[in-house]
Amino acid sequence: MPFRFGEPDHDRARRGHWFARLYGRLMTSVAGLAWNRGREMELLHRAMGFAALCFLTLVPLLVVVAAADPASGQGFAKWLVQGLGVSSQVSQEEVADLFGRPGEALQRTTAFGLAALAAFGVTFGSAVQTGYERVWDLPTARWHTMWRHVVWLAVLVVALLLFVNTPTPAEASTLERVLVPAVDLLGTFVFFWWSQWLLLCGRLRWRALVPGAVATAVGLLGLRVFSQFVFSPLIATNAVTYGSIGTVLVLQSWLVGVGFVVYGGALVGRLFHEYEVRRRLTGEPYEPPPQAPQA
Repeated sequence: MPFRFGEPDHDRARRGHWFARLYGRLMTSVAGLAWNRGREMELLHRAMGFAALCFLTLVPLLVVVAAADPASGQGFAKWLVQGLGVSSQVSQEEVADLFGRPGEALQRTTAFGLAALAAFGVTFGSAVQTGYERVWDLPTARWHTMWRHVVWLAVLVVALLLFVNTPTPAEASTLERVLVPAVDLLGTFVFFWWSQWLLLCGRLRWRALVPGAVATAVGLLGLRVFSQFVFSPLIATNAVTYGSIGTVLVLQSWLVGVGFVVYGGALVGRLFHEYEVRRRLTGEPYEPPPQAPQA
């Protein structure tokens, strides 16, 4: 018998069986299923596409809309400062310098330019619709549903205006400091609940879309808290190191996070809905269907 180094065969086999059982439990759990579904729909790539398309199509439109809003004061820079939760004065100035003065953006925009910006903004709604359809494995909607993109874009702009113009007062009481974020959280939930139903053309019931809206609202709240501690100081340090492009990189990273939460929240909502349906019908937890062996 040849001499063998290391542990005996039965110990190695026992450890292999233990690892296989652990791996099987992880892959059949909700977390494992979410990982597989996210990989199948290329969640990270879609989030990066969300960020790029948002910066190219939606941000120019919002710059003009924010400049036309007299209550915003600093224009779109104020919108980003509140969305990111930027507290540092240096970081706020860097964001303001990136987008320039609101009055100049409004004066240099023509009617044709505004129409073009609105058309580009509508394509962003189409991209979000495609992402939701991939989450739920639905076929692509027909061309005559494009009016839904226009409605969604208009409501998104109104929702952003309401969010920016209702900040927490500097000398607010404890009740106000709790009430304002709670109202923002509720408004975010309602918006994404309605957004899924509208962009999916009513092909799913309202009840099935509730978990996804909850996950998205909570995820965006967590992203805002994370931004206050990570992205806010990064804006100041990157501006010193890389200049204005450093601020753009931080904003793009934040938009990638937003896209990840928007699509990932809908995906978590679908998994939770399937789990609840399975549990109500059979009284057993949801188990993923067996996957075909890869070649």
